[in-house]
Amino acid sequence: MTVTLDDVRAAAALLTDVAVRTPIESSRPLSALLGRPVLLKAENLQRAGSFKIRGAYVRISHLSAQEKARGVVAASAGNHAQGVALAASLLGTTATVFMPEGAPLPKLAATRDYGARIELAGTSVESALEAARAYSERTGAVLIHPFDHPDIVAGQGTLGLELLEQVPDASTIVVPVGGGGLIAGVALAVRTLRPDVRIVGVQSERVAPYPVSLAEGRPTSVVAQRTMADGIAVSLPGHVPYEEIARYVDRIVTVTEEALSEALLLLLERAKLVVEPAGAAGVAAIMQHPELFADDSEGPLVCVLSGGNIDPLLLMNVVRHGLAAAGRFLSFRVRISDRPGSLEILLRVLAEMAVSVLDVIHERTSSTLAMDEVEVTLSVETRGPEHRFAVEQALRDQGYVITYT
Repeated sequence: MTVTLDDVRAAAALLTDVAVRTPIESSRPLSALLGRPVLLKAENLQRAGSFKIRGAYVRISHLSAQEKARGVVAASAGNHAQGVALAASLLGTTATVFMPEGAPLPKLAATRDYGARIELAGTSVESALEAARAYSERTGAVLIHPFDHPDIVAGQGTLGLELLEQVPDASTIVVPVGGGGLIAGVALAVRTLRPDVRIVGVQSERVAPYPVSLAEGRPTSVVAQRTMADGIAVSLPGHVPYEEIARYVDRIVTVTEEALSEALLLLLERAKLVVEPAGAAGVAAIMQHPELFADDSEGPLVCVLSGGNIDPLLLMNVVRHGLAAAGRFLSFRVRISDRPGSLEILLRVLAEMAVSVLDVIHERTSSTLAMDEVEVTLSVETRGPEHRFAVEQALRDQGYVITYT
């Protein structure tokens, strides 16, 4: 079950006319933060919106004619689903994909558009995977695991070969980590060719099995919490990628939800790239843990943006979350007198602080309000943490009691 550099090179040959050679973009704000060049590998611009087509195509291309005739089955929260669906259509086989209930609607729609049949099962990738295994045993369809197979790891490793061709002097590579297939393949390819390159993986702190697994010396499951980074929300590492990660990856770090949302916002505003929270995990790590990467004696740091398939509704919420985390958005409630002019006085305080008011909600009927009180909920834009603090202080100085929403 081991993977070699020759396997990755063979996978690259298979993908020559299939996978897009995604661009490398420089990041001025991240470079300034670290004091060294920071480059972004924009795999969010890959076919089907993520790196997953690489491994899925390699895995399915190795099936026999008889296996292809039985079709393939997969389980995924979205990106692997789209990769398998597209690869299956390109290779002339049928695909059934089990997805968790509540999977983002755009990912469901895209997977169908690529030709797959969708079944909803459970509320997690693990429960969907159990359903996919049962379907495979029942029908003979070949299970295309999202990360725990040598062909998948070899296919994802082609990103590492491509990256080294584009940035031959790269000294650090930062990669989002879910089940581990991507970072395992990238680390194997890169470290075999360039043993001096540092490889750092990133997981959401709410679903982070790899730090525990590496400490235990074996794949170990953790209790998953809800995270916006659904693309890397895998609670049990794969055995195949685990071995490569334990051998080649220098460190796994975790990031908060706030860091993920701030990273997505930075990529939107400054890099003009739409990236899903999981795909932005590497940037989140740089922003949350700059001390781990700030060494100007080293060459360029390359951060992999692993996917861009984000639900527009989630994007709206994450942007708002990112603005709040960056001190540029404030949502709060205050109680004012139910007399003419009271709301005008409140808004005048905000106007004097050069605040942009986004919306105002006036509530008179709550049972917790006194007869002469009105509760006002406001959402406002601020210019940063210092301005936000000044706005809050100005309101308190005027006697308003702030309740955050």
